[in-house]
Amino acid sequence: MRNLRTISIDTEGKTAWIQTGATLGEVYYTIAATSRTLAFPAGVCPTVGVGGHFSGGGYGMISRKHGIAVDNIIDAIIINANGQISNRDSMGEDLFWAIRGGGGTSFGIVVAFKVNLVTIPETVTVFNVSRTLEQNATQLVHKWQYISDKIDENLLLRLFISSVRSPASNGNRTIQASFTSLFLGRVEDLIPIMEQKFPELGLVEQDCIEMSWIESTLFFAGFPNGTSLDVLLNRTRQNLVYFKGKSDYVREPIPEYGLQGIWNYLNEENLAQLQFSPYGGALSTVSESETPFPHRSGNIFMIHYSVVWTTDSPRHINWIRRLYSYMAPFVSKSPRAAYFNYRDLDIGRNNIEGNTSYIQASVWGFKYFKNNFNRLVRVKTKVDPSNFFRNEQSVPPLSSN
Repeated sequence: MRNLRTISIDTEGKTAWIQTGATLGEVYYTIAATSRTLAFPAGVCPTVGVGGHFSGGGYGMISRKHGIAVDNIIDAIIINANGQISNRDSMGEDLFWAIRGGGGTSFGIVVAFKVNLVTIPETVTVFNVSRTLEQNATQLVHKWQYISDKIDENLLLRLFISSVRSPASNGNRTIQASFTSLFLGRVEDLIPIMEQKFPELGLVEQDCIEMSWIESTLFFAGFPNGTSLDVLLNRTRQNLVYFKGKSDYVREPIPEYGLQGIWNYLNEENLAQLQFSPYGGALSTVSESETPFPHRSGNIFMIHYSVVWTTDSPRHINWIRRLYSYMAPFVSKSPRAAYFNYRDLDIGRNNIEGNTSYIQASVWGFKYFKNNFNRLVRVKTKVDPSNFFRNEQSVPPLSSN
């Protein structure tokens, strides 16, 4: 698939055909080469592939304004188990629904997506403001939970939390909360919003940088200021060696005693990071069943737990599983929801050899898709009854019972 990476932009119609072997960086670079006021809402890692990212959801820094990737897909080309090639008209609306958030690899080989591009201002504003416990980080995170999903939808206040060495406490470990944010507009319009809704952060104009949207993709990918846009075309990512991630959805603010427990866990593991991604805005205007991606109204934010390490050891995986267990009282329930693009085999897996029953797959299926899982199973039964397309967490057909 990596060689299927053609991207065709129609600036007048504000659409694009994107082959699924392209990376997000290639998509953003190509859009920006044709227009300063068009963009696409998807993730921040430029080496992530389009095929899996788009078909699983596709959250990004402009999602509170423009939704996620699947909300902007208007056509697709897919090859089924018999080698038949179909577009939206010929595949039918059920299959087209399924591959927009249900994971394309369960149903066939998605070759390309046609998407609507979104209009953005020529100038956006970014900032990354960090605070430690000694700078009231706990109180700031607590307040963030009450405003992040309700603030102006042009503003996305993402939060990264980790354990760092504190120069204020003789090098002892402390918690650092980094508010990493994008505003679709100029700093002069951002500051009054922050002063009204989140004055505790103390954001000032000097904390902010105005730039183009395409330059902001470099900022959020962690590239130094002044890096050439050509880096977006680099398809090679840093070798992480070992990585483990998990996800949760939060529907009620976590109380301060719950946050303190998280801080205690983070101080045990200096290779870990928690990412809080706010919802609300456009994400809440779509019904849970409009696409297989069900995480809509009522979610304050999503948590991504991650740990990266370089030498083989079970300690880090045990740590993240203990933290995940600790978080159970503070996150969504019945089901405990998870984001499909943050694939987690801990929550359930299929049989790779032989059939997987509906009951077995529903253990993980309802966590990713809620009640949409039942419709996904019906679509799978119709288009791939022999379960030709399967993996550890692919939707099974009913005939596999």
